[in-house]
Amino acid sequence: MRFLSLVVRTFAILAVLTGAMFRYLGRRLVSGRMDADARDHLRGQVLVSALDRLGATYVKLGQILSTRPDIIPEGIVRELETLQDNVRPIPFAQVQHVIDQDLPPAARARIVSIDPVPVAAASVAQVHKGVLDDGQVVAIKVQRPLAAPQIERDLVLMDLGARVLEWIPSLKLLSLRGSVAQFAEAMHRQVDFEKEASNNRRFAANFADVDGVGVPALVEDLCSRRVLTMAFVDGVRATEPEKVGGDRKLLARRGAGAIQQMVFKDGFVHADLHPGNILLTDAGEVVLIDLGLTAEIPKDLMRPFIETFHALSQKDGKAAARLFYVYAPTVGTKDYAQYEREVTEYFDTFYGKPLGELEASEVVTGIMNILRRHKVQIDPSFTVVHIAMLVAEGLGKQLDPDIDLIEFATPMLLEVVVTAPPGRAPEREVPGAAEAARAAREAKAARRAARRSAQAE
Repeated sequence: MRFLSLVVRTFAILAVLTGAMFRYLGRRLVSGRMDADARDHLRGQVLVSALDRLGATYVKLGQILSTRPDIIPEGIVRELETLQDNVRPIPFAQVQHVIDQDLPPAARARIVSIDPVPVAAASVAQVHKGVLDDGQVVAIKVQRPLAAPQIERDLVLMDLGARVLEWIPSLKLLSLRGSVAQFAEAMHRQVDFEKEASNNRRFAANFADVDGVGVPALVEDLCSRRVLTMAFVDGVRATEPEKVGGDRKLLARRGAGAIQQMVFKDGFVHADLHPGNILLTDAGEVVLIDLGLTAEIPKDLMRPFIETFHALSQKDGKAAARLFYVYAPTVGTKDYAQYEREVTEYFDTFYGKPLGELEASEVVTGIMNILRRHKVQIDPSFTVVHIAMLVAEGLGKQLDPDIDLIEFATPMLLEVVVTAPPGRAPEREVPGAAEAARAAREAKAARRAARRSAQAE
């Protein structure tokens, strides 16, 4: 039965991909000559349409790909960023069935009422508002009954496809199976609400001493692998900041500060961070939700991360180029001098501009374009940081147009760079660095010898 399901799904995927290919070719013929940027946008539009038709696993794949501007052209990234995980809700009877299966009778008895109309519905789960026997209003997140098996089926097919493609010599170096394995791990976390509950507790501890920032409090005895119950937060999603009734400048600083703390202090980052997963309250609180996907920055990468962002904030192109290069998992550039020159010249365009006139998104996006051209890959953890910083800036600018994220982050960077643990050894040296260092040592030794000779005379 499972084999038949895989076969049917394979043909469905092939049909969607074939249709996408013909749509792309047809639009190219109609449009005539196109520049590279226009072609990338067209490819992105066709890809988004195909991923959307293929369902939850592929929508999430597209969303993750949208965080890799170091390897994917900017035009395609912009289109992938439009992917939304919004679907029609399942019947409430199915929701109730999952609750009945997963929660013991004593726990279920605490739920006095559940609104059958969900407040949010996505491909993996939907959220219903409920009331407990003590009067507490809660949000009950319930997994769709078929979500896990459908995702598992797609992951099996992705792994099979990666195995086949790695027979092609030019693709073997891409480590497709490793990439699929990483993606599979992320998807498994999405359908394990016990893992999300664990993430919730960790974020709650990290933000315990931060005013006005937090996560919804869990109702522990009403949580399971497929059901997550937490305090209902009466807030506005950051996608609609104009509806916020609180102090917008305060919210901007709290939101930006929360994201910077995740990145630079805690090293534990919300990996599905976008305005829809941030709630803003009239009381001036910033609440993070949907905590299934997280990224942990390795401790031995914290110092390189901080030094890189410090170089960006100081507009030090030469230092930024070196740090990206020596810590890159893989590099394909044949001309380091040209790569360094492009990064430095790009940074030169910012000289003379006050920090308040710079946007972190502009600086980082330009750097990513150069890294992609020179095939300097960045550590996957950095892409999560990149997205987090872009969200921080976007949220901050919407709530307070005068906020300057780079200047706002500088004091924290200076603080943590002193306390960060020693970083890991670089993956490689800058070409010519060893020879230059040896020449410097030899020159220094020659000067010492000359001084000793002069003293002896």
